[in-house]
Amino acid sequence: MLKTLLIEIGVEELPAVPLLKELPNIEKKWARILEENALLCEFEFFYTPRRLVLWHREFKTAQDDRTEALYGAPVSVAFKDGAPTKAAEGFARKCGVSLDEIGRAEKGGKEVLYYEKEIKGVASRELLGGMIDTWLGSLSFGKSMRWGDLQESFIRPVRWVNVMLGGESVDVSLFGVKSSPFTYVHRMHSFDPQPVTDEKAYFDVLKTGAVTLFEDERRKAIMDAFETIENDSNVVIEIDEELLDEVVAITEQPTPLLGSFDEAFLRLPPEVIITSMKEHQRYFPVFKNSKLINKFVVVSNALTSDFSKVIEGNERVLRPRLADALFFYDNDLKNGLSTQGLEKVVFMDGLGTLRDKIDREHDIADTLYELYGDLVAEENGIAYEMNQELLHRAVELAKADLMSEMVYEFTELQGLMGYYYALALGEEPEVALAIKEQYLPEGEDSPVPTTRFSAMVALSIKLDTLLGLFSIDQIPTGSRDPFGLRRAVNGIIRTVLTHTLPFDIRAMLERLGAKYNAVDYDKLEAFFLERVNQYYRVNPSIVAAVLASGERELLALDAKIMAVATFVESDEFATLFSTFKRVANITKDIDVHGPLNIDPERFESEEERVLFIAFSSVSEASYGSYEAKLDALFGLKPQLDRFFDNVMVNAEDEAVRYNRKALVGSVYKALLEIADIKEISV
Repeated sequence: MLKTLLIEIGVEELPAVPLLKELPNIEKKWARILEENALLCEFEFFYTPRRLVLWHREFKTAQDDRTEALYGAPVSVAFKDGAPTKAAEGFARKCGVSLDEIGRAEKGGKEVLYYEKEIKGVASRELLGGMIDTWLGSLSFGKSMRWGDLQESFIRPVRWVNVMLGGESVDVSLFGVKSSPFTYVHRMHSFDPQPVTDEKAYFDVLKTGAVTLFEDERRKAIMDAFETIENDSNVVIEIDEELLDEVVAITEQPTPLLGSFDEAFLRLPPEVIITSMKEHQRYFPVFKNSKLINKFVVVSNALTSDFSKVIEGNERVLRPRLADALFFYDNDLKNGLSTQGLEKVVFMDGLGTLRDKIDREHDIADTLYELYGDLVAEENGIAYEMNQELLHRAVELAKADLMSEMVYEFTELQGLMGYYYALALGEEPEVALAIKEQYLPEGEDSPVPTTRFSAMVALSIKLDTLLGLFSIDQIPTGSRDPFGLRRAVNGIIRTVLTHTLPFDIRAMLERLGAKYNAVDYDKLEAFFLERVNQYYRVNPSIVAAVLASGERELLALDAKIMAVATFVESDEFATLFSTFKRVANITKDIDVHGPLNIDPERFESEEERVLFIAFSSVSEASYGSYEAKLDALFGLKPQLDRFFDNVMVNAEDEAVRYNRKALVGSVYKALLEIADIKEISV
């Protein structure tokens, strides 16, 4: 029989972030428990700040009856001279029947004792308490708490439990709370428990009690109100999806309200104001004509006919936070940008202080300037010369804002505050921009530094971190990467490719690492190449094939990978592949890396001469791209096919045999300059 099932766990206000982190797993964990108890069915999960709800429209009132097959010892062991042994008697006891009721069956080619046991399904009411307890215990919210004299813990104290099966309350006890047919509504509507006669009544009680149970409805209500505010006030509300998720999670009856703050605070960098509002107050910033204005939107959970007091209260709370930020900002400008004090801040055991790190970054920047300084003739349409002194200045000041009061208060603004302070204090614009972009890119979707000047500063920082940590054997293992070295290498790759900076991986690392102690360059190169493999969204064997060619210069690697991918992903590659895979296999017993001496005088067939002439023409030509060269080499397929069809490569005459293999090997060698074709799998 199928009935409705409602499970409501009432709690004190849940913290939004831990709830949202666990949210993708909550339904999966309940589904697994249902499956383990043979009660799997469709259900829905809802939440508000004070409740976790599971709703089943059709739930089995009992497990299905089932048959369990039990197998015992082989008959030859169970009986000796016709008399039952202890093995037979023990099996009968296990099955709960007399020996006369035990049958026989074949298993594994032997006749064994057998009994088919009918197991009646357990009533769901008897299972639900343990199932819910297991489910709550499986939820991972991070920190949990104990209350009263309980030894159990949960993210927040459980205050009521309501479990109803088919309109009837189910006897369940969790965290010392017994299930009862009542719920609680919005606190500003009523503090009293509200009786629930059945599942339909439950949803009605919440609705009349100003609780919007369905999170999608709360989100829509917020977004609709945002649109109304934007239209009425001719403004734009910046929608931060993570912040929106949070306010959906912490409200039962959300009402967005437009508030304001003193225009004097707009003297602060906009990111400071936005961070103050988002991080501390969960306010949404407001813009007009693409500029931040002295307005904010707060999503209230209050019930009232007059929200003016709510708006005033939020404005009053925001003011001291912005006043503190303005105080920090003015103080920092008075103190100026300075690295004084960083000599006392330890960067890493074995790598000294942040002052030591800056000094190493200076050395790397000098080397990068030697390599790239004259590459920059034009940036964003403006011609200028790379200035080594300004490069030094940017590296020197990159971490200066770590000593500022603002960054001490808002650590997420490091680099950004240095940018604003540098501009305000008269530093050159490219220096300020490099300070702002020093950590870019910060992730897969993050932008890279916008100029080559900024790129050289960012590369200096990342390369020092990489070399430094490898020099003290802090190498990521497995999924662990506490210092973000994989992200650093990804950033180096993206920056180098975006700004077309020549970068031979092994040579560059060895050159820059000369002043670091005990760097294992084999491990470091392997780590770097692992990230190269992960960087490209192509058939992994393509990257492996290009790396197998021995190429280690990033720009050339990129061009070769893209060229090979173009061919491999084309429709005609499958027909090309068999021919050129054969080319690779035929030449595996000769050294294609050394000189291959082809003697045309030893040709014995027209196919040899035709292939030689065609290959000579291809090899002597110059090409504007790797795609063009591959196109020409793959264009040798007709000549190669005729050669393979009509010429015995493994001729009896050793000189003729070598000559033929050298001819085919020359084609393979030319391909190997781009990629090792035999490494590609299709």
